[in-house]
Amino acid sequence: MIHQTAIIEQGAQLDEGVEVGPYAVIRKNVQIGAGTTIGPHAVIEGWTQIGKNNRIFQFASVGAVSQDLKYKGEEAWLRIGDNNTIREFTTLHIGTGDGGGETLIGNGNLFMAYSHVAHDCRVGNNNILANGATLAGHVEVADQAILGGLSAIHQFCRIGSHVMVSGGAMVAQDVPPYVIVQGDRAKPAGLNLVGLKRRGFSLDTIRAVKESYRLIFRSGMRQEEALVEIESRFSALPEVIEFAHFIRNSERGIAR
Repeated sequence: MIHQTAIIEQGAQLDEGVEVGPYAVIRKNVQIGAGTTIGPHAVIEGWTQIGKNNRIFQFASVGAVSQDLKYKGEEAWLRIGDNNTIREFTTLHIGTGDGGGETLIGNGNLFMAYSHVAHDCRVGNNNILANGATLAGHVEVADQAILGGLSAIHQFCRIGSHVMVSGGAMVAQDVPPYVIVQGDRAKPAGLNLVGLKRRGFSLDTIRAVKESYRLIFRSGMRQEEALVEIESRFSALPEVIEFAHFIRNSERGIAR
């Protein structure tokens, strides 16, 4: 299960069934859960905790120190859940003391080749980062979002659930749930209706989301007025309230 050319430092913790390929390097503060596979030449380092049944491909770099110049070597973690796929040359960094001390990645995510997750990010579940997609420090990505190839998310931005970020988009502000954004700087280009239908949203909920989108982005109403209208009309629909609360809690402002 562990190739004879792999280098595993004393102190690393590998659970039953972990496979390690040729010339992979696993450093001393790494913990790897059962059923996870590490490809050839991958490097797993730093204070890194990896869950079960992840698949890490060749040449991936997992747990390297932050590129934040304020990082001074303090203990900070990268914590990865279960059933993630981390493809070739992906880079996932540990957190920083100033940023909360950890980078968090949930379950079932796909990180395609050359994608990057910087320090202190929070990535939820079942997201896809296509080839070359990049998260700067402190970015939050909810669940079921798709970030297209070569897209880039500015530090401290938030990406809501079921968002679609088009390939090459440069995102400098928060993207509310269900929205498609594209361009530099990224602006809304409609709703991710295909994604909502595939994920089982009811027709009534989709109609309410469409109306909420219209009120925020197309009606000409002030944002606060639109939010009050949305919360009044659709208070019984948690999916729509999530949309409204995301916008209310935005510190950077939303992409427009």
